Amino acid sequence: MAASRDSSPPAASAPEPECSTVSPSVSPQISTVTEAVERLLEEITEEPEAQPVQYGRKLRGRVAIVTGGATGIGRAIAVELARHGVHIAFNFFSYDGSVAVPHEAEITAHDLAQLEVRTFYQACDVRDPAQVAEFVKAAHEALGGVHILVNSAGISRDRALWRLTDEQWSSVLDTNLTGAFYMIRAVAPYFRRQSEGKIVNISSVHGLRSEFGLANYSASKSGLLGLTRSAALELGPSNVNVNAVAPGYIRTTRLTSAVPAEILDHAREKSPLGRLGDPQDVAHVVVFLCSDHARHITGVVLPVDGGHLL
Repeated sequence: MAASRDSSPPAASAPEPECSTVSPSVSPQISTVTEAVERLLEEITEEPEAQPVQYGRKLRGRVAIVTGGATGIGRAIAVELARHGVHIAFNFFSYDGSVAVPHEAEITAHDLAQLEVRTFYQACDVRDPAQVAEFVKAAHEALGGVHILVNSAGISRDRALWRLTDEQWSSVLDTNLTGAFYMIRAVAPYFRRQSEGKIVNISSVHGLRSEFGLANYSASKSGLLGLTRSAALELGPSNVNVNAVAPGYIRTTRLTSAVPAEILDHAREKSPLGRLGDPQDVAHVVVFLCSDHARHITGVVLPVDGGHLL
């Protein structure tokens, strides 16, 4: 038997409710969905995303300040950055009044000019905050900006701690640690304003493990590591990388002239590589940390010590 089929006309469907243009959770003052979305977007803080790494990108055209750039490791760093096309500002200061340091600064400036970069150099005692502020401002104006800071200025006054004078203690701490702080503080406004910057502090393996007679030097270099971490934390939101390099025994004029030969021989024997380092070994690592290849590295210390700390 076939199922009966209703022949009556279908009932008219109930009219659909008109779609409201205002979300119940949105304030009555907002009359459209578009306005609600715009209001919500204004309240959202977007997380900054790093741009894709451009592996072909050069450092060319950047401006770097290198403290203590007239001699030693500082000079090697300035030259290596210049080889990558970075314009260089460096300071020099003669702690003992020697005329040799200004002369070496002139030689360094001449060598940098041969690499076809612009150079600015000036006497500046990093222990003096007024001189530091004036130097950074002058460098910024002379070279048209500042993107990199390398704190390489440093001195040593080695002596058993019970024989250290007040001056030997304070001069090392004021130069190696407080001087770096003054420089970081001076460049911070520029880096924060442009949301970009690289800072590399030259510490030492003796900031990680001391030796006899280095109380003042080790204290300054260890403090520099703490400063590195704090600066990385505070400047990171402004896209500023702050790192430290800890050289071991590096062949420089100061090292070979001031350190007894038996200590250098012991350092060679202690190194798994069986040798002392060269200033260029430090300079290459600093250039890496200043490049975009190290864009996600901050607050770290990289030993350049031939395995001295093993």
